[in-house]
Amino acid sequence: MSLSVIVITRNEEDMIGRCLASVAWADEIIVLDSGSTDRTVALCRQSGARVVETDWPGFGPQKNRALDHATGTWVLSLDADEYLTQEAQAEIQAVLAPGPKTDAFRMPRLSSYCGRFMHHGGWYPDYVTRLFRRGHARFSDDLVHERLLVSGPIETLREPLRHETYRDLEEVLRKVDDYSSAGAAMAAQSGQRGGVTLALAHGLWSFVRTYFIRKGLLDGAEGLMLAISNAETTYYKYMKLRLLGKQRDRVGKLSRK
Repeated sequence: MSLSVIVITRNEEDMIGRCLASVAWADEIIVLDSGSTDRTVALCRQSGARVVETDWPGFGPQKNRALDHATGTWVLSLDADEYLTQEAQAEIQAVLAPGPKTDAFRMPRLSSYCGRFMHHGGWYPDYVTRLFRRGHARFSDDLVHERLLVSGPIETLREPLRHETYRDLEEVLRKVDDYSSAGAAMAAQSGQRGGVTLALAHGLWSFVRTYFIRKGLLDGAEGLMLAISNAETTYYKYMKLRLLGKQRDRVGKLSRK
């Protein structure tokens, strides 16, 4: 069974080396880069990956572009800040060797937050479907938090995918801004509207769900930080959605004059 690995990148020189090294045994590695200004592209080419440079249409569309370049029987999709342990590599090689009957595999994902791997707060096991038979799955067109849409059966792997995200508070704040903006844009496209009450209510619920219901408090100080940043992302999403609605209303009034 031939395996293609697909990765999308932009300014990932600190992370991409470990990601690509963990899949160096694959038959091909395809990287879609959207305007990196650091050494990401050079590092990818040094690793033997085929690099395609393109624009940025959003996470889902970009991953589908990468998928269109794959030629293997099976495809493994990774983010630049993800990597496989030796145990996960061995498990994937073992399940593909006999030619599995299923169309996809999901795997648990163990993510870090400001240096701590999080086992609560809704972050683990956080199953993600990333290994699939080419031609039997596509990514959703969501601009953020895209999903893999599989046409057939899915089985579960045991070994977790490692995910080093939110390395420091500066990155937390950047992603709060990025994710809330993308979430607001997607919600606006579907006709939703925001508001102060909605922002406060959804933000509070996000904190309670992360910290108490999903037991984020068991992850110590980082669990509290995660709950707060989740609440902030949700709050700003609905506030930005409110502003987008007001902008749309103003444009509508002007067009009717």
